[in-house]
Amino acid sequence: MLEIEKHNFEKTVIVGIVTQNQNEDKLNEYLDELEFLTFTAGGEVVKRFTQKMDKPNPKTFVGTGKLEDIKYYIKDQSVSTVIFDDELSPSQQKNITRELECKVLDRTNLILDIFAQRAETSYARTQVELAQCQYLLPRLTGMWTHLERQKGGIGMRGPGETEIETDRRIVRDRISLLKEKIKTIDKQMAIQRSNRGAMVRVALVGYTNVGKSTLMNAVGKSEVFVENKLFATLDTTVRKTVIKNLPFLLSDTVGFIRKLPTQLVDSFKSTLDEVREADLLLHVVDISHPDFEDHIESVNQILKDIKSDDKPTIMVFNKIDAYKYVKIDESDESIEKTTKNFSLEDWKNTWMSQLGESKTLFISATDKTNFEEFREKVYEAVREIHITRFPYNKFLYPDYKDVIEEEN
Repeated sequence: MLEIEKHNFEKTVIVGIVTQNQNEDKLNEYLDELEFLTFTAGGEVVKRFTQKMDKPNPKTFVGTGKLEDIKYYIKDQSVSTVIFDDELSPSQQKNITRELECKVLDRTNLILDIFAQRAETSYARTQVELAQCQYLLPRLTGMWTHLERQKGGIGMRGPGETEIETDRRIVRDRISLLKEKIKTIDKQMAIQRSNRGAMVRVALVGYTNVGKSTLMNAVGKSEVFVENKLFATLDTTVRKTVIKNLPFLLSDTVGFIRKLPTQLVDSFKSTLDEVREADLLLHVVDISHPDFEDHIESVNQILKDIKSDDKPTIMVFNKIDAYKYVKIDESDESIEKTTKNFSLEDWKNTWMSQLGESKTLFISATDKTNFEEFREKVYEAVREIHITRFPYNKFLYPDYKDVIEEEN
């Protein structure tokens, strides 16, 4: 569990279930990530609740007995928020809130809240607000319980439903307005991308908090905000970068995450367009994270979803300076290698070096370990694309006039 300072954090508990499709190890991985998300949002996780079930309870997600345990604990410990690892249906959220009498969130709501905190530009704020409205719309009756007419009795019929319908209409109108606003901005950004000319475009992609912004600052000499929290960067940053007199555009994109809310994928379409229109992807991986293989799989799946999985890609395993240990021999757990005695040659002999079809790198963006090889491989990949676009570029072919004469 995360060791964080106890002051100024909202006390929370997190809840997850073990199912046929999610074993206990996988659940613990997700709950570790959910705890980091909670910390990023400003919460302190004081306890985890887990339960083994064939499938989630359609009414309360967990069983009634487990819900009673949660209720007793949060009242005894004065916990203000309960966060569920999976997305709750509107009825589940309504029933759980009524039973626990506290703030109930799910993973989607938590991620949306972090995005709302992190959005800096008008465009990012618009995208987040659209996703929030789309999430909120089916949940209005569950959130605005003072407007419900389900209680019945004198004076409780009619007006409450009218108020709910009014709220729904307001949210629908807001969604339409935000979609139109995003369409306008999308057109402007498409024009901006077209105005960049035929320069080669390189996009940094990867799981959230793997060091993309740090790498962007190191390579592009830019000042992208960096913090050891999830989704530190939401707004796409594009910088002109030059390696060996060869210019190209380098973009830092929003980090991906497992169980990424569909509302965010839809509303962040233009941000993802930077990935779609890139000529080369630098897939950055935090090799010090114990679940980095799952992170790779999650990123590849999202790239497939946005039809960008066929682009030339260089696998960049980052944070080798933070690498803890690896078992060299499964039969002898005492044999370990740390960063002190794990050389670059050792890294290149691992199975990871085969992931990028010989285009795999092991670096540390923080202390710039192996940066010369990184720059060389990026240069070679960009040059290969550049040649097809500018076959007689004088920076690549100093004797390009002779080449033209030979072809004539």
